[in-house]
Amino acid sequence: MSRLRMLISVVIAVACVAFAVSRLVSPDAPASAGATALPVTPASYLGVYEKGALAGYQPVTAFTRAAGRPPNLVGYYGGWGEPFEVSFAATVRRHGAVTLLQWDPTLASVPRIAAGGYDGYLRAFADRVRAFGGPVVIGFGHEMNAYWYSWGYRHTPAATFVAAWRHIVTLFRARGARNVTWLWTLQADEPGTGPVAAWWPGARYVTWVGIDGYYYRPGETFFSIFGRTIAEVRMFTGHPVLLSETAAGPQAGQAAKIPGLFAGMREYGTLGLVWFDIAQHDGIYHQDWHVEDDSAAAAAFRRAASGLSLARF
Repeated sequence: MSRLRMLISVVIAVACVAFAVSRLVSPDAPASAGATALPVTPASYLGVYEKGALAGYQPVTAFTRAAGRPPNLVGYYGGWGEPFEVSFAATVRRHGAVTLLQWDPTLASVPRIAAGGYDGYLRAFADRVRAFGGPVVIGFGHEMNAYWYSWGYRHTPAATFVAAWRHIVTLFRARGARNVTWLWTLQADEPGTGPVAAWWPGARYVTWVGIDGYYYRPGETFFSIFGRTIAEVRMFTGHPVLLSETAAGPQAGQAAKIPGLFAGMREYGTLGLVWFDIAQHDGIYHQDWHVEDDSAAAAAFRRAASGLSLARF
């Protein structure tokens, strides 16, 4: 183990102990306080994003066959102005899983969200989530510490994003939508990303921390992708961490990287992972992540996933 890795591991351990002690002395209620919280046992979530899943569950079924386990988190991406997909959430629930929505303010004004300018839409959305009744994981403005989205780093001030996040959570609480697990979703640190702590809304407004990261190249490891970001996050919060969007591409050696991904997930005590099971063909950052497209990758995934004790709902 390198000195850097050893140092970061120690920092993580110390931060987690300090957080546990602080909870005993002065509890800081998370965003799910007063609601039925989802389990937070490490390595208990296997999730998936599938293109076309909103139109039908078949892509998730195909992933289940390849993975050898049915996912217990099934994600979709929603744009601003769209309603909550109640029918999809009900289908996911019938399959024993929880819906994970990454809800992005595409073409919306983040300052206007913070100022209450979209409250009619937010009230209607919150009411649909509350009426659904089952647990829902919602992330707003994912990867905000990166530069490639309008709501993120170098485009929107961190304080404005934080104000919008808090406004949304506060409004949902006021509408009685307490069935939401709020997922604050970061991009794993890489050249060009901003300081993660600047975007932190505060413990009372977040339930889980999500970290997105991918294996693009052969030399990458779990530590090189996620290690520093997990350490940074655990310096200021002990909230559970989910690998909220991840995959290994063919150019990285997909089958060879999958065991390390699952091993790292366990070693770092994260909740689990959500596999981005989508085929892309546009350079190294948009590879064919589809695990079903490679028999060796599918076999590696089945072996790695077989040891998980998945949370049940």
